[in-house]
Amino acid sequence: MKKLQITITILMSIFACTAIAQQAEKELPKGVEEIKIQTSAQCEQCKERIERDMSFEKGIKYVNLDLDTKILTVQYKTAKTDPEKIRKAVSEIGYDADELPADPKAYEKLPTCCKKGGHDHEHE
Repeated sequence: MKKLQITITILMSIFACTAIAQQAEKELPKGVEEIKIQTSAQCEQCKERIERDMSFEKGIKYVNLDLDTKILTVQYKTAKTDPEKIRKAVSEIGYDADELPADPKAYEKLPTCCKKGGHDHEHE
């Protein structure tokens, strides 16, 4: 019985520490919010281009593109920008941003490998 109590106490401690660590990761400074945007990025060049260009946008604090999921995570100052402006900026770089399609002129300027399906022909 005593071993069971010890085991339960240890497990509860582990779960509590995990929950606190996850909450600490999610807490952002006051006035900063995070948005996740589905993009049409294809490759490492896309990642570099999006992260570089977005880092110059007004109010952007942090940018990271996960190429596996094509999800762009952006932390931004709410007093300086908003999700609509951020999606528009991604579109103006040449990529889809959630439901907002890529700006056609910017998309045409992308290298072939960065266009939709651009990597499909590499293995032929």
